[in-house]
Amino acid sequence: MRVKVKVITNAPKGEIILIAPDQLKVKLIARPEKGKANRELIELLADHFGVARSRVRIVRGERSREKVIEII
Repeated sequence: MRVKVKVITNAPKGEIILIAPDQLKVKLIARPEKGKANRELIELLADHFGVARSRVRIVRGERSREKVIEII
């Protein structure tokens, strides 16, 4: 499954907001430096979908706020 994600970093708490069936807005506590936000994003999505972190990967937009995430 592929999901479009809009990431908001440096938020007071981490949360996932459903915008559409295939689109999410994700608020992250981490700052976008040295991959910290991407790691937190993968961890948060893995917990949300109930899969291992190794099954969640960023397909497009690793350095962008707009990302495409694949969950296998």
